[in-house]
Amino acid sequence: MADASEAVAGTSSRLAKIEVLAKALHDAGPAEVTIAVAYLSGELPQRQIGVGWATLREAAPPADHPSLTLTDVDAALTAIGSVSGKGSVATRKQFVDALLGRATAHEQAFLFRLLSGELRQGALEGVMAEAIARAAQVPGAEVRRALMLSGSMATVAQTALAEGSAGLSGFGLQVGRPIGPMLASSAPNIEDALARISPAPMECPMECAVEWKMDGIRIQAHIRDGSARLFTRTLDDITDRLPEVTGVLAGLPVRDAVLDGEVIALREDGRPHPFQVTASRTARRTGETDAGLAAFMFDIVHLDGEDLIDRPGAERFDALARVVPERLRMPRLVTSSVEEATEFFNDSIAHGHEGVVVKSLDTPYTAGRRGAGWIKVKPRHTLDLVILAAEWGHGRRRGKLSNLHLGARDPDTGGFVMLGKTFKGLTDEMLAWQTERLIALEDRRDNYTVYVRPELVAEIAFDGVQRSPRYPGGLALRFARVLRYRLDKSAAEADTIETVRATQPE
Repeated sequence: MADASEAVAGTSSRLAKIEVLAKALHDAGPAEVTIAVAYLSGELPQRQIGVGWATLREAAPPADHPSLTLTDVDAALTAIGSVSGKGSVATRKQFVDALLGRATAHEQAFLFRLLSGELRQGALEGVMAEAIARAAQVPGAEVRRALMLSGSMATVAQTALAEGSAGLSGFGLQVGRPIGPMLASSAPNIEDALARISPAPMECPMECAVEWKMDGIRIQAHIRDGSARLFTRTLDDITDRLPEVTGVLAGLPVRDAVLDGEVIALREDGRPHPFQVTASRTARRTGETDAGLAAFMFDIVHLDGEDLIDRPGAERFDALARVVPERLRMPRLVTSSVEEATEFFNDSIAHGHEGVVVKSLDTPYTAGRRGAGWIKVKPRHTLDLVILAAEWGHGRRRGKLSNLHLGARDPDTGGFVMLGKTFKGLTDEMLAWQTERLIALEDRRDNYTVYVRPELVAEIAFDGVQRSPRYPGGLALRFARVLRYRLDKSAAEADTIETVRATQPE
């Protein structure tokens, strides 16, 4: 795994990545391929096990010879994740040291990145699906279809290697088993989105649907015989956490159905609470955040024994409208007019939402994939922030300063308030340039980070601001990415922390 990870990270060639991954999956075989798929995707089957950099910084000395198997590591991580109660931090540290003590230096480096969430090597879902197909010697379309319907890369990989095409053909949409959600690509504005949805000239465009885009939690509702189960976009079952939502959806006039939608915490005036309120409410059934959640459904892929996943968008919405009342449906406009769609977009923003999703009326539901059938449009927020530090990159970014620490100016203290980190939006040219520039500004460093004089300003795009106890200012940017460096601006001209606070929803 360590060798394969390094090889995948070291090449930009999609075909080369697929070849390396296919060999690793073939070598793992049906017994260990589920673990291999997770690790090479930079994930843990256990999701969270309570291990971070603080636990990993003082690692046990590496072993001289390799002895760890995938099942060894998986069992150790399961044991680590099960530790709780008094003294759990020390016990977890002991377990981690025992595991790392059996790993060679090369294996330790791989495990460090895996456990810290830093294993970014370009093994994306599409690449992994093709690698599974090659390892099992089955058509890629069969793997993609099975993945769409199962939502589990690991399960598909195990079935493909063990049973081939015959096993993959057994995957179908089942009420109660979540599938990967259809995803949207992005456009900078309404006109561009409509042009991409419609192949016709803009002077004679085709009609499309425009729906509000809410900053909530994506849910997939599976209804059968008067009960409902809810799954997140990562296919986690959150049914027990949202009784008010399951109660409403279970009462719909259907025998069985699979619906796609969003839940969000709304204030009394109908405007959304900050995203963190919704996230906190969906994370637990009761607690400090006791705001009720509203459900808004926007698609249906199964209704009363019939799969609708391959039907055009217009037909699916007609089916949705037959069984879901308007108060439970996402606000929607069907139009071919840029002006009408723009007005609808502005109305969504005025109500406190993120923007809109423009949808083709012809496209099927491409589960688990980001296609051209849905296109999201959001206003872009930007800030000019100061680079406070940068962390060394991994994989193709090894040897380059990559993950940037972002700070806003604090006029009261003359210092800077950190708002988070980002490695997104950086081209190879920008990485090379910023590494040289930041080293020239170096103030001090440790094993992972170079701290610099706060002089370099970058224009940062972000999707919103949220409360965060992790940073001194109590705020963090959501989905921050670098647009460009502002060499025309000094640090004294960077945006202030008060400007950042003004962008936070009340």
